[in-house]
Amino acid sequence: MRKLLIAMLPLLLTGCARDSATYYVDSTNNHTLSLRRQQDYFWSDSARVTLMATRMPDCQRQIALGEMAVDEVDVEVFASPDNFWSLRSGDQVWQVETQTCALVSQAGPATGTKVGEFKLVDDKLVFEPAAAPAAAPAAGPAAPPAAPAPAPAN
Repeated sequence: MRKLLIAMLPLLLTGCARDSATYYVDSTNNHTLSLRRQQDYFWSDSARVTLMATRMPDCQRQIALGEMAVDEVDVEVFASPDNFWSLRSGDQVWQVETQTCALVSQAGPATGTKVGEFKLVDDKLVFEPAAAPAAAPAAGPAAPPAAPAPAPAN
């Protein structure tokens, strides 16, 4: 009987969601915001969501964002100057800074420019960058130069 229970144990864990996605702030991979979703039991409707704020070599910290519905993780990311970030999921807002990788506030509006969002795509957590602002329409053909003014008569 014990061998049967041990053999069945992996089946109990197969339905658990456990994944992460990362926003790379710069091209060096030393400055990132990573979101992790972890469902502890397959029968649970919620998952623990944590943020890993990293700016190496100065700081790295895991910040608990709380519980979210396992199939509704959607967190928008906004950037402000001086390594200040706002993360928003529904009505909840977390403000984080990556100078020391600290949670600054869990209240107030999301501030800054939206850089993207962590969301589920095909039941996998991904980071989708925000759409780039639309470019100004291209100017039409240049107008021909104006004809020179006639010289005054003497």
